Amino acid sequence: MTTPARNFPHAMIREIFEQPAAISQTLAAYADGTSLREDVFLAARQALVGRDSILISASGSSRHAGLSGEILFEDLAGIAVDVEYASEYIYRSTQTLRNPCFVVISQSGETADTSEALREAIARGSSTIAITNKPESSMAKLAGCSLPTYAGIERAVPATKSFTTQLVVLQLLALYAARIRGRMTRAVVESHLAHLYQVPAALEAVLPRWEKQVAQLADTLQTSETFLFLGRGVHYPIAREGALKLKESAYIQAEGYPTGELKHGPNALVSRHNPLIALATCDPSSPDSVLRYEKTFNLVRDMNKQGADIISIVNEGDTRVAGLSRVAIEVPKAAEFISPLYEVVPLQLLAYFMAIARHIDVDNPRNLVKAVVQE
Repeated sequence: MTTPARNFPHAMIREIFEQPAAISQTLAAYADGTSLREDVFLAARQALVGRDSILISASGSSRHAGLSGEILFEDLAGIAVDVEYASEYIYRSTQTLRNPCFVVISQSGETADTSEALREAIARGSSTIAITNKPESSMAKLAGCSLPTYAGIERAVPATKSFTTQLVVLQLLALYAARIRGRMTRAVVESHLAHLYQVPAALEAVLPRWEKQVAQLADTLQTSETFLFLGRGVHYPIAREGALKLKESAYIQAEGYPTGELKHGPNALVSRHNPLIALATCDPSSPDSVLRYEKTFNLVRDMNKQGADIISIVNEGDTRVAGLSRVAIEVPKAAEFISPLYEVVPLQLLAYFMAIARHIDVDNPRNLVKAVVQE
């Protein structure tokens, strides 16, 4: 899997296109093509065994990956999970989630508040796992187990390939936890892996189409004032990530909400000037996913009647939600827990093209740095 041979004008768009290769490299580090590599998960096994819960601590995009991980661990492995803002953890009571496995997620592995949370967790006697993009980072060395992503150097401040590879590592760790806890047979784990291995090629094939479609879409949204991103279940963290990308890249106010929360207040913001970005993919093999899709369809239908400007992320071939949307961006059909790897990429492209149209230095947004090393 190689990045297309072209000259990219910015690091952010190059790194968006590097995601198929980054995902392939990450998969290769943890699986042999058909099964998980037991040797690389030995330290993770020691961290997980005997722990009845997991506490994930992270900030920014990494926290959104952690929110996705919460659902993966709970639904696949049956482990109770809490996700804390790293900056808040050290001020919380020591009685929260007693005896957890403590997982930190950080692109740089040097983030100040996440590092402090890791030190506090060690002092409290928790087992620890660090998911970072730098295996030589201080967090990777400090934690009892280091599970690096293999995204390669990421130069743009907005996280793209580091985020999707975090999702991959969390999914692999959740599958491993499910296996050692007796929640999945080897054959079921291998089936999940087979689906993951399809992602890089499918993503590489569809990226050029998305680039063209989203660039055209961004041109129509320049007068928009506020964006609302909506997602249910494992797709809700992706809605939050899409909103964060738009805020940090294009300086546009955006919020991510669980889809069902829209009518509990945020609906007052809905107008032609405040687009709705609805994540509405569906895995027909999952009854829960089908139910979520139907609920999302109902809400999109109501918002269409209300006159909302609806942009949807749907499966290829979808006509129901797409028919109610001004623009529908089609993503490959995938299993429920794999769809986020596809869904987030058009949202990254939207943030990029909105920023470019507003003449923003997208690789170095104002007031932001790649790694927050001081609180």
